[in-house]
Amino acid sequence: MKKGLIYRSTGSWHIVESGGVFYSCRIKGNLRLKGIKSTNPVAVGDRVIFEVENNSIKPEGRIIEVEERKNYIIRKSVNLSRQTHIIASNIDLAFLMITINNPPTFTVFIDRFLVTAEAYKIPVILLFNKIDTYIKKDLNTISSLKKIYEDIGYTAYEISAKTCQNLENVKTLMQNKIIMISGHSGVGKSTFINAIDPDVDIKTSAISDQHMQGKHTTTFAEMHKLKGGIRIIDTPGIKGFGIVEMGPQEIGNYFPEFFQRKDKCKFNNCLHHNEPNCAIKSAVKDGSIAQSRFNSYTQILSEDSNYRN
Repeated sequence: MKKGLIYRSTGSWHIVESGGVFYSCRIKGNLRLKGIKSTNPVAVGDRVIFEVENNSIKPEGRIIEVEERKNYIIRKSVNLSRQTHIIASNIDLAFLMITINNPPTFTVFIDRFLVTAEAYKIPVILLFNKIDTYIKKDLNTISSLKKIYEDIGYTAYEISAKTCQNLENVKTLMQNKIIMISGHSGVGKSTFINAIDPDVDIKTSAISDQHMQGKHTTTFAEMHKLKGGIRIIDTPGIKGFGIVEMGPQEIGNYFPEFFQRKDKCKFNNCLHHNEPNCAIKSAVKDGSIAQSRFNSYTQILSEDSNYRN
């Protein structure tokens, strides 16, 4: 038996690294994870126990156990709406890469990602990329957005993966960690990884002019080993995270600025919707909570309700 780390998971085959050797592994037939209704029992970042197939020419094996995950991040399965797809697990730090345009990243996408990460206790850093390409109006928009999230307690950096602007500070945070990087297709994830370690040479693709969306150069989540003990999980361009495994009462708890104030609401089961004397709505009214954050909350709450009906 060997212990290993999942670097890539593509349907029935999983690439497992153990002692510097990469094994192509299948899953033992009866392997099912307790309590998780996911379409993929094994995900990138999983620590697994596997047995080596000695009769194989190439290094191959069979995964017999997935060790307990310290965390994971999920989205709704594309094909099965009531099931989940685990994107990655055992994440030390998540980077959400954001662009104001080319392609645009809307605040509800940012907030949905942050809610999911809060729920599974994954620290997040926001990376506002492509600052070398923006006009003054765009830079002002970034400054305003950055302030909203820094005031809540998140860390945010303005960077250019293309020109390597402000990357040194970010690189320092990555040493000896498993990092997940996410964001829409075309925001510059692959360019960022190549800038951190040029030896990796991940394929990048230009933005499609027709829809201002990147072409999907990453189709599966995949881990890359970089210098400095950095392992980075490059995720497919994800159009939207589904808020799954949490009820309407829970969602507000994963907005830190809501959680801090919810005890001041008149009703302890307040959904900050139509209830009177709501501390959250009062904070939005006086500007203590950003209107964009409240709009994201109500949209997520509405989507959650529709999902469960």
